[in-house]
Amino acid sequence: MKNTLYNIKVMIALVAASFTMASCLEKEPESAIPVDQAMQTFEDAEQTVTGIYAMLKSSALFSGHLTLLPDIQSDFVYAVDGYTNVYGNFWQWDIRPTNAEIESVYAALYSVISNCNFYLERIDKIMAAQTTDDRITALEQYTGEVYTIRALAYSELLKNFCKAYDPATAQNELGVVLRKYYSEPEPARRASLYDSYEFVLDDLAMAEELLDEDYDAYSSYYITKGVAHALHARVALNMQNWEDAIEYSTKLINHKNNAYSLSAANVAYTGNMSFFDYMWQYDLGTEVIWQLGFTTTSYGGALGQVFLNYTNDYTYYYPDYVPAQWVLNLYSAGDLRYNAYFADFATGYDHNLTWPLLVKYYGNQNFISNALIYHVSMPKPFRLAEQYLIRAEAYCRQAKPDYSAASKDLVALRATRLSSSGNVALTADNCIQAIAEERVRELYMEGFRLNDIKRWGKLYNNGEGFQREPQSNTLKEGSSLKIKADNPLFVWPIPQHEIEAPGSQVQPNESNK
Repeated sequence: MKNTLYNIKVMIALVAASFTMASCLEKEPESAIPVDQAMQTFEDAEQTVTGIYAMLKSSALFSGHLTLLPDIQSDFVYAVDGYTNVYGNFWQWDIRPTNAEIESVYAALYSVISNCNFYLERIDKIMAAQTTDDRITALEQYTGEVYTIRALAYSELLKNFCKAYDPATAQNELGVVLRKYYSEPEPARRASLYDSYEFVLDDLAMAEELLDEDYDAYSSYYITKGVAHALHARVALNMQNWEDAIEYSTKLINHKNNAYSLSAANVAYTGNMSFFDYMWQYDLGTEVIWQLGFTTTSYGGALGQVFLNYTNDYTYYYPDYVPAQWVLNLYSAGDLRYNAYFADFATGYDHNLTWPLLVKYYGNQNFISNALIYHVSMPKPFRLAEQYLIRAEAYCRQAKPDYSAASKDLVALRATRLSSSGNVALTADNCIQAIAEERVRELYMEGFRLNDIKRWGKLYNNGEGFQREPQSNTLKEGSSLKIKADNPLFVWPIPQHEIEAPGSQVQPNESNK
């Protein structure tokens, strides 16, 4: 039955749901089918879920803005002299509530939420009409997936548009506008940060009850219980709930069915390519908990374009952004991630900049060879490596820190990344810095850096945030920025049209001013 369920899903055509909104928070769809007649059968429910997955491919989300912008805005990259100005306002910290990328991320996430609500509002009636156990089981699985996706969308809104969670103040801080229903009117008003996170946890609780752990599998294109647990661990870390962060990351690290394992950079998979290399070049890895299932006829944005911009004959490279020197310096001589993530290329600019360019998102080799699709890699929002880093940090920050256990997690991760690895000794004095550096080495340009600095606050670099130092042949504007951790623009502004929409009670962020 389990294989049948997923075979059915694979066979469904990936079509986007045709729902658009005048405002991000408006819910009226544009569809040839009247709302009261939509999603009435098992097949309709299946198609709706498929449409939600298709929406996640948007270049405003994981295959573009949602992944790239938080790291470009941080201290990870430098704009090359002669770049196209793509994402330039983020790199220069000139971010406004009318910014098109801000609006697209916000709108895309609420579009996903709206379609999840559409499904959840109608699924009980369809469930009650089923007469076979197979179909009931399938619908339970789909419903768990939808709850997880809604939780994920809200968690991304919270990460980018809200302050870091502090248990002592969360009830008095602004969260997000919560939309639980599709048809029923709800005020356009932001809930508290506390209530917003509780909403996410409630969705995850529903998902974890409905999803079957036996479906967990690496490189899954679909939401599984493993994905719900991975999100739960990440949310718990952001909430400073160290015990839950440990509990849920452990469910994945010590998975009862051994569904996931770290993709070793020091073990050959085929030819001269390691398991780790293969994960990035062919989008298949034993540690990938969930990735977006791109095909040559259905894919999202090109994550690698701003870092490479190579011509089709691979002769010239015109990157918009190059890695920061301090990032490159973090990798030791034996760190095999370096050659998986970076490669020296001469650019085609007049200044002839030669620099280690980011090749992590060079592009799926099958897409390149079979369809001449360049720079496109499947986004991997959840990997097992992150779970080791979550658990290590939680061990260090719990009421009674366990530095020994945290050290073992970093050692376990580094054992699969280095040609030879030694011991890691975490202490009260070095744990945050050591974990921060390992997160840079492992999660570079996967969209975590801005939130990491925000949530660490004064624990990282004494609250000084970061400072960029000028690099060769990079743009002067933005190359010397000094940004403290309390800068309001660590929290993105709410789109201006949401605040000014008729009847809106949406409160602005400090960054809106």
